[in-house]
Amino acid sequence: MVRSTHLIVGATGATGKLLVAQLLEMGQSVKAIVRSLDTLPEPIRHHPHLQLIHSSILNLSDMEIAQHVKGCSTVISCLGHTLSIKGIYGQPRRLVTNATTRLCEAIQSNETRDITKFVLMNTAGNSNRDLAEPISFSQKCVIGFIRLLLPPHLDNEMAADYLRLKIGQNSKKIEWVVVRPDTLINEEQVSKYEVFPSPTRSAIFNAGKTSWINVAHFMAKLVTEEKSWVAWKGKMPVIYNSGHE
Repeated sequence: MVRSTHLIVGATGATGKLLVAQLLEMGQSVKAIVRSLDTLPEPIRHHPHLQLIHSSILNLSDMEIAQHVKGCSTVISCLGHTLSIKGIYGQPRRLVTNATTRLCEAIQSNETRDITKFVLMNTAGNSNRDLAEPISFSQKCVIGFIRLLLPPHLDNEMAADYLRLKIGQNSKKIEWVVVRPDTLINEEQVSKYEVFPSPTRSAIFNAGKTSWINVAHFMAKLVTEEKSWVAWKGKMPVIYNSGHE
């Protein structure tokens, strides 16, 4: 496997740190933008193929972001809002959207003919409107209330819509995948999981489960296996752990 460099934001979150570990184990090089160095496990923190950038993505200048994405084959956002009152209702309310926008603009500003892969971790509660995914009236009502009452949901929708509508399917600089796990759970090991183009169950009334480590495994495969990337680029795959009914 050819060693490539992958830039990860949200690298100290539950999924992000597992993704960093898996990519390093695969012999890849990783740049990680982190607000705190202490939240990464000690062995990973000093890995020779890991470069840590101690900052918040939104505190970096456009020039700094452009420099960090330069030379990276992929950019992966595992950003999310902390599950607390401040994390849900405080600032920045558009963390995921603003980071996605600024990273994509940085990629486009660099003078290169290479395509950069962009992976966005999202949620199964967000529909892919390119496919007109069927949603029951009751679920539409609940999602409408969630959109009004929980700002992180709207942030996830806007970030995915930026990739669908602004970057689109014909960009000469960026190819993208939006990964949609359902209810996230903790598991110690990678287990069997299934990936679908659209949800096979209601994220509101019949939610499935997805482990953080399986999401990380799927994203690592996406950016290192060309067959996986070709299968899912420009799409919003939904991932479920197998056996969770």
